[in-house]
Amino acid sequence: MTSKVPMTVTGAQRLRDELHRLKTVERPSVIEAIAEARSKGDLSENAEYDAAKERQGFIEGRIMELEDKLARAQIIDPATLSADGRVVFGSTVRLEDAEGVQVTYQIVGDDEADLKENKVSISSPIARALISKREGDVVEVKAPIGVREYEILQVTYQ
Repeated sequence: MTSKVPMTVTGAQRLRDELHRLKTVERPSVIEAIAEARSKGDLSENAEYDAAKERQGFIEGRIMELEDKLARAQIIDPATLSADGRVVFGSTVRLEDAEGVQVTYQIVGDDEADLKENKVSISSPIARALISKREGDVVEVKAPIGVREYEILQVTYQ
């Protein structure tokens, strides 16, 4: 049984875009590189051929991985959620720590997580602590640096 992979609309589109690029740009390019390396004769000591074959293996593996993830994707549009103020997958949460420092995170799928964009994985300690909580709740997050407390200031679905 295959499990569903939660993903935002934006995350699914990024995977589709990468898949399209791999199939329409990268794959034809590596096929051309293999053909060119083959035309040079002896393949037993042809580094260009070996490199192109290795690249082809990587591209084909990544295509299969993306196709699998997209086939199993459970695409969730945060804008259509009515979670009654609770923190759920796809929601954006504004937090304040004990020192008064505010930060905003969106809870996304594992493949979409990117701290530079303030997107945290649903399986991260902070997301697990926030799920099902509401504005005004105080949560404890067990992080590698120790336990941190955050107050939920705002929950939005965008």
